[in-house]
Amino acid sequence: QVQLQESGPGLVKPSQTLSLTCTVSGGSITTSYYYWSWIRQPPGKGLEWMGAIAYDGSTYYSPSLKSHTSISRDTSKNQFSLQLSSVTPEDTAVYYCARVGLGYDYDYWGQGTQVTVSS
Repeated sequence: QVQLQESGPGLVKPSQTLSLTCTVSGGSITTSYYYWSWIRQPPGKGLEWMGAIAYDGSTYYSPSLKSHTSISRDTSKNQFSLQLSSVTPEDTAVYYCARVGLGYDYDYWGQGTQVTVSS
């Protein structure tokens, strides 16, 4: 059973960088052909895909967020991370990490972590 767990600060000041880590257990982030995504849900809004990192380390970003988003990984810790720079209050959301399965569906999700951007 694959498990994902998000971690990071719950409060970030405007203009700072939001950094989150997803720790994966029960499966390797380097296993072909899985993709590991970051998704967020602002209050009262739908889910927004932010980007993903593939089993081979390739990265993919939402065009609307690409300019200030970075996804990386640490294979020794079986973790992947999100950095969102120059945040504003509009980046307040519940942030999720999830795995894209072989059927191109999200088959495993983290529980989500609330991040609030406020001074």
